[in-house]
Amino acid sequence: MDPLLPLLAADFGVGVAAVAPVVAGFTLAYGAGQLVTGPLGDRYGKVRVAALALVLYGIGLAVSAAAWDLASMVVLRTATGLVAGAVIPLAIAWVGDAVPYEERQATIGRFLTGMVMAQLLVGPASGIVAELAGWRASFLLLAALALGVGLLLVFRAPPEAPRASARGLGLGQYGVLLRAPAGRRLMGAAALDGAALFGGAFPFIGAYLIEGFALSPGQAGLVVAGFGLGAFAYTRLAKRLVARLGEKGLVGVGGAVIAAALAGMAAAPAWWVVALLQVPCGMAFYMFHGVLQARATEALPESRATAVSAFAMALFLGQSIGALAFGAVLHAAGYSAVFLLSAVLTALLAAWVARMPLR
Repeated sequence: MDPLLPLLAADFGVGVAAVAPVVAGFTLAYGAGQLVTGPLGDRYGKVRVAALALVLYGIGLAVSAAAWDLASMVVLRTATGLVAGAVIPLAIAWVGDAVPYEERQATIGRFLTGMVMAQLLVGPASGIVAELAGWRASFLLLAALALGVGLLLVFRAPPEAPRASARGLGLGQYGVLLRAPAGRRLMGAAALDGAALFGGAFPFIGAYLIEGFALSPGQAGLVVAGFGLGAFAYTRLAKRLVARLGEKGLVGVGGAVIAAALAGMAAAPAWWVVALLQVPCGMAFYMFHGVLQARATEALPESRATAVSAFAMALFLGQSIGALAFGAVLHAAGYSAVFLLSAVLTALLAAWVARMPLR
């Protein structure tokens, strides 16, 4: 959506700031929808529910392309976000069912390859299509892709044995997860991860490059793309890294490198220093975050989709709180304070997670 916001604003006759609810509505619905999609996956099959959600997502994109004003776009994007949130958590939960824990970290790393490639490609591709044929064409193209892949998965979904109770949706499993000390610790770690990184340092790097070093938005985007390159390197090396470092090593090394990279950004004398730090930061983030994701797949084996969805909800809650808190820090003390605070929090979080039980 990022490169489409100015085009949406111009088409609907409003300023870019007025289009923010389009993004906020989608994101909030994406997080809130986890409350239901996880239990649904446990009840009816993870791939089956994810595939149906992807089909509904494609339909939502196609309908959103017909939005006639800003209000209709906000409503349609919010509805689309409700189903979009089912796909990735349920896919990761299915990996938890199908792959032994010892191999799960590397398998999730391979799964993340698709997500990382999407991060690298979809923004520029969306912008190019929109420049050539308008923002509605971008929506329709992605709708066609979602419908095609979703329908393929509907017909090829592997058989799954439901794990939740045959009666009801199984929302009570959230209570089971939160009553366990290990479950509470994992949800707390996810929330802090979201606050310190997803809502803290990472969203401000592009603005830091533009306001602090006078880069254009396009140049800043290219610099930040280095994060995706580091993430892609992790997906290729995940199996060897897990074998050599183990989970505690991945958390410790990953957290230390992220903290060092953020501190380096805070003190960067030129934009190219920030650029050089993006690749190790991206690789280290997936080393650290990947361990938390793998542990989420084992937090509630009898209701694995519910556990992964709870992890995603905690992450989004932390991201929302972090965005507000770090926004206040930015207003009061500037970008360097934001990156330094995020570095300290990440280091403390990594030290805490490394001491958690493996299961």
